[in-house]
Formats: sequence, structure tokens, C-alpha cells
Amino acid sequence: MSRDKASTMDTDLQKVFGSPLPDLYEAASGHDAPPALARALELRSFLALTEEQVARDRVHADMDPDRDMGELSADTLRFDAQWLEAALEARDGYRAALGELLRTMPPPDRQARPVRTAQLRATATLRPSAAPAPQRAGAARARRP
Repeated sequence: MSRDKASTMDTDLQKVFGSPLPDLYEAASGHDAPPALARALELRSFLALTEEQVARDRVHADMDPDRDMGELSADTLRFDAQWLEAALEARDGYRAALGELLRTMPPPDRQARPVRTAQLRATATLRPSAAPAPQRAGAARARRP
């Protein structure tokens, strides 16, 4: 898990949930943790991992000034460019999903409160009728030829 790695959405998470990341991870491990918190931290972990891989594994390795230029090839660079594009798309997807989750959450002071509804009862008394209703009361009569 990428708890110790920073992500570009960490500030937003802390602002929405009102606690530092270590406290959020601690709260998410409890049995009564809000599902939105667990989902947000899961997305954040994927985002942090993706951002770390994009920056560290490919860009830094390809731009290393001590790299042997003889190792470079057009095929390798094309493959790296495809990998980088896929990683950036994944990062954008995680950022979008996490951003949408944070935007649609209720404010922290209104989260996870049970809703009570009043159960209304209708009471009415019916007047007793003088004669019982026919068995097919209200049914249209068929015409006879």
C-alpha cells in the first residue's frame, strides 16, 4: 500500500475529512469506518503508486545523465512512451474518481446519520350501510341481445 508516498490529492483528502492522512488511515481500519473514507483512501493509494511509477521508474530513468546512450533505441523509447501514456491515463482516472467522490460526499458534520421518518396512520370510520353491497358492485353490466 502507498500510505507513505505522497499524492497530488492528499491536501484535498485532508481538507474534506478534516484529519491528517495517518489519522485517516487509522480511522479507516476501524469496524465503523465510513465506506466513503475507505474508498477514498483506496483510490488515493492507487494514485500515489501510479504517480510514483510515472515519475521515478520511467521519466527519471530515461533522463538520467549517466545513462549509456548506446542503450537507447527507437523501439525502447516508443515502448516507454506507450507505457507513460497508459500510466498518465491511469493517474488521470484515479484523480477523476477521487475528485468525484470528494465532491459528492456530504459535509463531514452531516455524514452517516440515520434518518428517522414519522409513521403516519390514517384513521377513518365508515358508516354502516343499510344493505350489503352486491357481489359485483361497480361492475359494468353486460348488454343482452
